[in-house]
Amino acid sequence: MRRFLAVVMLIGLLTSLSAYAAESLSSDRILLLVPDDTNEADPRVNLWLDAASEEGLHITAVHDSDFIRPYLATAACAGIILPSSIHTQASDAFLAGIRRYVADGGKLMLVYDAGTLTPEGRYAHARSRTSDLAGVGYALYDDLRDKTILWGNVSGSKAMFRELAIPPGKYYPFEAANPVSGKDDVEAQLRRYGFGDLKYPSFVTEGQYAGKTLLHAGANVVAGEHQYEKGSVLFVNVPLGYLKSNTDGLLLHAFLKYFAEHTLSLPYLMSVPDGTGGLVLNWHVDSNAAIRPLQELLSWGPLLDQGPYSIHITAGPDARAFGDHLGFDVEHNSLSSELVQHYSKLGNQIGSHGGWIHDYYAAHAETADPAEIEPLLALNKGALERVTGKPVVEYSAPAGNQPPWITQWLEAHGFVAYYLTGNSGMAPTQGYRNGVRESQTMWEFPILHLDRAAAFEEMKPDGYSDEEVEHWLESVASFAAEKHTVRLVYFHPPGILAYKQVVMNWLQLTAQLRASGQFRWYTMTELANFLTSRKQVEWRISQEGHSVMLDATHPQSLEHFTWFLPGRFGKPDVVNGSVLVKKVPGGWLVFARGGTHLEVQAEVRK
Repeated sequence: MRRFLAVVMLIGLLTSLSAYAAESLSSDRILLLVPDDTNEADPRVNLWLDAASEEGLHITAVHDSDFIRPYLATAACAGIILPSSIHTQASDAFLAGIRRYVADGGKLMLVYDAGTLTPEGRYAHARSRTSDLAGVGYALYDDLRDKTILWGNVSGSKAMFRELAIPPGKYYPFEAANPVSGKDDVEAQLRRYGFGDLKYPSFVTEGQYAGKTLLHAGANVVAGEHQYEKGSVLFVNVPLGYLKSNTDGLLLHAFLKYFAEHTLSLPYLMSVPDGTGGLVLNWHVDSNAAIRPLQELLSWGPLLDQGPYSIHITAGPDARAFGDHLGFDVEHNSLSSELVQHYSKLGNQIGSHGGWIHDYYAAHAETADPAEIEPLLALNKGALERVTGKPVVEYSAPAGNQPPWITQWLEAHGFVAYYLTGNSGMAPTQGYRNGVRESQTMWEFPILHLDRAAAFEEMKPDGYSDEEVEHWLESVASFAAEKHTVRLVYFHPPGILAYKQVVMNWLQLTAQLRASGQFRWYTMTELANFLTSRKQVEWRISQEGHSVMLDATHPQSLEHFTWFLPGRFGKPDVVNGSVLVKKVPGGWLVFARGGTHLEVQAEVRK
């Protein structure tokens, strides 16, 4: 009987592993290694899975004991990630398994404090046990104690920031001292909106780094990659998971995509319709001071010829304090209502900018009783819907003040997208705050900034020349087109008037990019709906010998979804479905043209 039970258990285990291998260990699958006692619902795991989904990649969370089992076919996966925060403790046996995997040719992304503690929760003697994998000594607690981790500015070359797909302005200077010189070896720093200075924690590192340094903080290696016997390691010395869980997900997304694209050469599902990058231009109308500028902008032909744009309005009669009559007053000021209706008929998406009275709302959204603020949100949404005759489903917070309860209110009232000053520099995302995901259905649209400034009226006071502003805008448009991604730029109508020629030159470039099919203007609503639908795409890569098959389905239609296949594949052949294949630098674009199912086959080049 005991023998029978043992056989049943073994069959069950092998069946489970077989199903796991069939589902999870496809040739493009990345394994996220997590401790055995980790629950699958842990937000520290889910934020990695969410990031992978948004980047169009396949990641599977795997327990440590499963990974080190000798019969687990790790060769069938593309690479592994040892994440920060969730995986600080590790046994010697587990780390030995990691070393074997990499030494045999595997690819590892090692993040910050992963494996720095023993199973008993102590720092290893002298330095981290994973220092050989990282390529540099770190976690030097015996010598440094409370100086083991230091905060510093993160720097790198312009060329490296471009490789990491970090947009211009989020790193600064994004060009040489002369902003039109275009030198790629210029040293720059990551920056933040409003303050400029941005510091991250990293372990102090010792000795000469064994590989290529990607980013650094002073003498400390912040990120680097090096060969480890037959394999390679991407070491990232900042707490990526913690940062993403607190509205700073840019670096996690950047390094995840870099690992997948540059180290592993993986295919991915693009995050923009038809693979076409672009921008969201978000107008913020705060008060009646915007009426004349909005009238003047109607004469800016190149601006109106392009678009559509996301135009967000504070709709009430007051702006700074109740009774000041400085508001846009969309329902009682005929000029305001006519402007809103006109811009709406041009195809722009009218959204809600806070609640009814701009400055008061901005000052009280986080501190006042929600029962006082909620009616202002409802008033603003209702007034704009009555004037336009259309649902208002996108939102921006005055002064960026958006406590979590307002996000919950927006979600409960049918909004699909909102602007955010957190996660700056990122593409649209479903972000995390205080360790949990903010929304299950809505999409955040983080702002993009030029160093510490973002809106036009901030540029001159903060010391940026017209030439630099123009070059930034043009660089952002080119970045979006080249990287097949989207970013949000915002402004207030009064602030843009002094930059007419700058904007005209920018629009000349975007018109050229648009005419060549490389660029589009998007609204938040259009992209949010696309990204929500994209979640329903089921796709996988299977490989047999040197032949690879991309198989994808969608319950309604695959139209507008696009895959990138790297250049290690030969020209893809369409096996099933309506598909267009196009050669691009570095690989192939596979465009779905409709239908609910496609199959595309390609040969892996030797």
